[in-house]
Amino acid sequence: MAFGTLSLKGRALRLLSQREHSRTELATKLARHVQEGDDLNAVLDDLQAKDFINANRVAESLVHRRAGRLGTQRLVQELRSKGLDDDLVRATAERLRATEHERAQAVWRQRFGSVATDAQERARQMRFLAARGFSGDVVRRVVRDGSPDDEPA
Repeated sequence: MAFGTLSLKGRALRLLSQREHSRTELATKLARHVQEGDDLNAVLDDLQAKDFINANRVAESLVHRRAGRLGTQRLVQELRSKGLDDDLVRATAERLRATEHERAQAVWRQRFGSVATDAQERARQMRFLAARGFSGDVVRRVVRDGSPDDEPA
């Protein structure tokens, strides 16, 4: 079996071929496969020097995959869990905040589609959006105003 004999670099390249990984993620995933004589940091340094590991691409990939369903707070938490630089996380968060209301409204419209008729339903909708990582102000505006398409003519 060829997969049982992969080197650290081979394992790293296989992981990177599936999706973008940060240096921290790769270090965590590869640490259990380090054998005597292997230098994990040297492998990661080599991959980073060849631009196989790129923090900007990791952030863009995550935003591209998850921003349509999640709020800024949740995405920032995921970026931080990947071990990305704080400056990069802050810059990405600023870009995401500019579209947070539209994204929250799209998620709300897909899930609920109509303005809540009572306080209990409104609270349920707000909890749903808050759990997705949207800010409290955005959640209140989306649930209160609803979709412009639902307004009576």
